[in-house]
Amino acid sequence: MNEQFIFNKTRFAPTPSGFLHLGNIYSFAVTATLAKKTGAKILLRIDDFDREKTNKLYVQDIFDTLNFLGIPWHEGPKDMKEYEQEYSQVHRMGIYNNALKQLKESGVLFACTCSRADLLRHNPDSIYTGTCSDKNLPLDTENASWRILTSNTKLLAVKTVQGSIINATLPLAMNDFIVRKKDGFPAYQLISILDDITFGIDLVVRGEDLWPSTVAQHYLSSFIGEDIFANTAFYHHHLLMDIDGHKLSKSEGATSVYHLRQQGKKPADIYGLIARILHIDAVPANWEELIALLDLNEHPYFTAPI
Repeated sequence: MNEQFIFNKTRFAPTPSGFLHLGNIYSFAVTATLAKKTGAKILLRIDDFDREKTNKLYVQDIFDTLNFLGIPWHEGPKDMKEYEQEYSQVHRMGIYNNALKQLKESGVLFACTCSRADLLRHNPDSIYTGTCSDKNLPLDTENASWRILTSNTKLLAVKTVQGSIINATLPLAMNDFIVRKKDGFPAYQLISILDDITFGIDLVVRGEDLWPSTVAQHYLSSFIGEDIFANTAFYHHHLLMDIDGHKLSKSEGATSVYHLRQQGKKPADIYGLIARILHIDAVPANWEELIALLDLNEHPYFTAPI
């Protein structure tokens, strides 16, 4: 990593839908390392936009795990009280709704009543095939989501940490993606953009599985007049996999830090487990030692859709 690149702020953005697992910790460690190398402060942003899956137990786990493992952040809630009173995404609903209003007035949205079963019937990979795009359903149709009309030929410029540009097109999985869910709450792609802009994020570190989201967010930002998002730098790191080569999941209790702590594991034990998954023989004591054993320049960013 060339240290001439200086950034203002990056973020941790965990979703409180389960206990944090080793993959989350690896991502946090990469983020903290890049923040330190580039001078960026770290914001803790808890993505509680999915109200049905948000659980206070999992929110508390975020604070407990970060503190237990000594992973720092400089802005955002320090505890449950600050999270609930100041930083929950419910406090930014006005920002989200203003953007939805702007999109609605621009004429780029359409209502969709398709269920997940409908999507599967039309495409085995649940790729949206435009089934509602020509129906001209009113946007206030009951139990309808709002989708944005997309073009899979438009070139989108994604800036990397090194300052280079990746020209990408929207992946098929993001065809006419949802910006407002059926429950009336804004969807992840819109919320993530607006939160990053609101908090002044100019460096986003995320797993390679979120490359489609990065491209979709660049597409969407062009419709809400937020050119600042185009200047945000992205770093897509490789994922931490289980022994079978599968992505770690919050549903897998055995890899959660909470579960490991219940077994009496110490921070060094947890960083050691991550090191072994990464095929590192040394035993790091903390996040800095863990990432120091890796060469982030070997795979500096994810360069193509997966």
